[in-house]
Amino acid sequence: MNIETIDHIGIRVADLDRAMTFYELFGFKVIHKADNDPVAVVKNDEGVELNLVFNANDDNGGDNILMDIPTKYAGFTHVAFRVNSVLETVNILNANGIAITQGPVKFGREGHVSVFVRDPDRNTLEFRGREEDLSSIGGVETYENEN
Repeated sequence: MNIETIDHIGIRVADLDRAMTFYELFGFKVIHKADNDPVAVVKNDEGVELNLVFNANDDNGGDNILMDIPTKYAGFTHVAFRVNSVLETVNILNANGIAITQGPVKFGREGHVSVFVRDPDRNTLEFRGREEDLSSIGGVETYENEN
């Protein structure tokens, strides 16, 4: 088998309208809602596809069970999106009141910088771009190895 690329990413959310208010900031639009499942297919202009599965049970006190609690469970911890400018991304996040939970940060791979945020359901998103002058937003932390 030869895997060529990622086709789409499924992200479980509790409230589709709330999730779309967030994901629309990054250019995603609903292109299809399934008739038989709680799934909305969303895409941006670059063709990146997410499936927002809107049936999350939110009985965990607002925590993401994969990231926020001491016991670690197996599962996908985050999605990393490639962006053309980390500076532009940070400015958009700040302008829309979206808290950066980590970053800008460099994880040892030369020339790549990331910022991390949480969506309204506490799913972790990474926005990763090429290194650029980030002095206007406070610079970059550096770590030896990517986690």
